[in-house]
Amino acid sequence: MTDAPTVPWPTDGLSFGGDYSPEQWPRETWLEDVRLMRAAGVNLVTVGVFSWALLERSPGDFTWAWLDDVLALLHEHGIAVDLATPTAAPPNWLLTAHPEILPVDATERRERPGGRLGWCPASELFREHALRMVDALAERYGRHPAVRLWHVSNELGGGNGRCYCEESAADFRHWLVAKYGDVEAANDAWGTAFWGHTYTSFDEVSPPRGVGGAPNPGLALDFERYSSDALLRQFDAEKEVIEQHSDVPVTTNFMVGAGSQVVDYAGWAKHVAIVANDHYTLVDDVRREQDLALAGDRMRGMSADRRPWLLMEHSTGGPSWQQRNRAKEPAELVRNALAHVAHGSDGALFFQWRASTAGAEQFHSAMVPHAGTRTRIWREVLALGRALQDLAPVQGTRVEPARVAIVVDEASGWAVQSGLKPHRGLRYGRELRAWHRAFHDRQVLTDVVPADAELSGYDVVIVPTMLIVDDATAARIAAVVERGATLVVTYLSGVADETARIRTGGYPGAFRDVLGAWSEEFTPLQRDERWPLDDGEAVTDWAEAVVLAGAEPVLTYTDGPLAGRPAVTRRAVGGGAWYVSAMLADDSIQRLVDGVIAERGILRTVTGPPGLEAVRRVGDDGSAFLFLVNHRADDVTVRASGTDLLDGSGHGPDTVVPAGRVRVLREERVS
Repeated sequence: MTDAPTVPWPTDGLSFGGDYSPEQWPRETWLEDVRLMRAAGVNLVTVGVFSWALLERSPGDFTWAWLDDVLALLHEHGIAVDLATPTAAPPNWLLTAHPEILPVDATERRERPGGRLGWCPASELFREHALRMVDALAERYGRHPAVRLWHVSNELGGGNGRCYCEESAADFRHWLVAKYGDVEAANDAWGTAFWGHTYTSFDEVSPPRGVGGAPNPGLALDFERYSSDALLRQFDAEKEVIEQHSDVPVTTNFMVGAGSQVVDYAGWAKHVAIVANDHYTLVDDVRREQDLALAGDRMRGMSADRRPWLLMEHSTGGPSWQQRNRAKEPAELVRNALAHVAHGSDGALFFQWRASTAGAEQFHSAMVPHAGTRTRIWREVLALGRALQDLAPVQGTRVEPARVAIVVDEASGWAVQSGLKPHRGLRYGRELRAWHRAFHDRQVLTDVVPADAELSGYDVVIVPTMLIVDDATAARIAAVVERGATLVVTYLSGVADETARIRTGGYPGAFRDVLGAWSEEFTPLQRDERWPLDDGEAVTDWAEAVVLAGAEPVLTYTDGPLAGRPAVTRRAVGGGAWYVSAMLADDSIQRLVDGVIAERGILRTVTGPPGLEAVRRVGDDGSAFLFLVNHRADDVTVRASGTDLLDGSGHGPDTVVPAGRVRVLREERVS
């Protein structure tokens, strides 16, 4: 990332708090809230996310008294405010008068009021009302001393990521005109001669409506890009209005996990002052802690100069939107929050402060649960608050530079999971997560970076299922090998160009020459099929008929239709160019990663078993802080020395990290 202007952090010390909805409670509860916030060490709360209907009872009729009082009360008690524009929740009076604002799904059914983000991103009428609300809010509170951060809307795209109404269709056509200029250029990019879908005018183009059909891949990919841009246009419009009244940083909360493709987050990151994320673990994820680490590594990869980002939301216990909402185990609340800090967040915020008693998310966990302060959750909230205060020296430091990069690409995610494919059950995040996990389990830090990131500082670059790649990006990735680094490319990478048109001459298309291997045919495995390899493991789901063209086989099929042919190849050029043409078992990936780590001489942050997380943050003054997060059920001993900021204990040359606990060692200053 390029250098970016320094942005003031909203709090002195690491940020701690969460979404605060005083409008849901009587005023006497507000006084208890600020008392408990001070006791817990809360220093930042998000206010006003869903308050539009309470602030504007009818067009231009604003009621500010309650918010005036809330901001004054928080400021009086030294609690900073992340003030949200309430545009995530248009008021019922607006939706009743103008139901055309509501989004339309792919079946052309208009959504009903009562859901999340009930507005079409292309709606000019919505934008007019929203910007009036934002202008009034920012004019009133733009210089308020409590307001230290602005928060535009909420989880943009989380409910209105794609709208298929006629206004969106018209807006999409304007977007296409700006991109292609004339319809013939679009016809050529999309290959519309197939099935006789040639367009004679952009007026004939519609979004890819319907469910389970076979939309033109290029058109569908462009609609995904357009949808991200339409939401970003709303964010930018609100940000511009805020900046007319305030010099406080403006952000919004992303939803970045292993396989999220809601919007083009890497592109959006350039528009926010502080990159912020909401992250919730999934109940059926047996390696929840690794998804957490991957999300943190991805956020850091989007942040300019690897600067600290902000965990805007996570949960103290069970959320409310999964099939069976899992309660967190003892100490997991603290461990998860500090793991985010280890991976670069300068704070830990939750949804939400006080558990709601009414509304759709009334069973969502909170910092103050329904049972109140006589609870384990509250005791752990207090413990986390103390821990974040103890970690004050960490604020502003950055995670040490990684030697391994994993490239993530939103367009490829959209393309892999849409339309007709050789295997329609594949998920983009599968390989991303599998390769990240192999490094994570060896305590080797990875930066998860966007496709346009600078790669010159990395010794190893992993490119998982990057289906969509333009010529310039392909050349930058190939240059990794030319300068002596190691490149690993997995199946379904480089297959199509930026218009989703297949590159001919053999898969993996754009990377065929640098890898010295190509596939003549995809050979997806059927359900329950296993094709054995000569490392004792087996391939599932995906395989290819690979032809060597300068590379050597690394793993070979021992049985099945591809017996004797390679599944993994390596070309001996630079640091090595690997092609992984099959869906490997985790153990196979781990052995390959172990070999690359050894070959490249990459040192582990510490040497420990899987489940022990080790990340070091360093300061410009040479300070170093080693985070050791033990997600295991047994104690772990590692070679590490320093003073634990959390309890003041000294350690070295060995450090014991108790089961389920965290140590943060202030190490000797490094030069």
